[in-house]
Amino acid sequence: MSTCVCYNGSGKGKERSLNIIDLAETLGRRLTTERRTIAVAESCTGGDLSHSLSALPGASAFFLGGIIAYHNEVKVNLLDVPSATIAQHGAVSEQTAIAMASGCRTRFDSDIAVAITGIAGPSGGTREKPVGLVFLAAATRDHVRGRRLMLSGDRNAIRNDAAVAALSLVRSLLDEEPAADRRSSLNDQDPTG
Repeated sequence: MSTCVCYNGSGKGKERSLNIIDLAETLGRRLTTERRTIAVAESCTGGDLSHSLSALPGASAFFLGGIIAYHNEVKVNLLDVPSATIAQHGAVSEQTAIAMASGCRTRFDSDIAVAITGIAGPSGGTREKPVGLVFLAAATRDHVRGRRLMLSGDRNAIRNDAAVAALSLVRSLLDEEPAADRRSSLNDQDPTG
């Protein structure tokens, strides 16, 4: 269990206790029940979110895979992030996170994809983009949502808290999606793996 202070851009922090395994299990059960799939694009978390999903028994029923896009060329070549987006807004931006999530969803043909990009530290931060700045995005076939976070703690805490926040973002996007929009790329397939 970790504690983080998350900022949503309004300047008001909200402290909360979070457990990535519990959130991943809850999301995994929901995706399995709804016969939906998820894929992941990660930069600053370096695979932590993919690990939390793939570690679950039965993950092959809902988790298609992930891309660790640490380098900008990987974002461009594997996730179809326009190089102009990175040039104009930077790799750590809401625009890049949205493009990563959209590209990931398309590449995996998943029902939903989530992306994380940020600065986990301890170096790499600037006045405009300090250590702890993280952008998330989740994309379904019809909806995309981005989120800005300002996380605190050491590198591991920032990475963990970013992954936890990404799972929460997916859950909230699914909660708001009308039932008629819920589709599955699995259909009647028997997932193995």
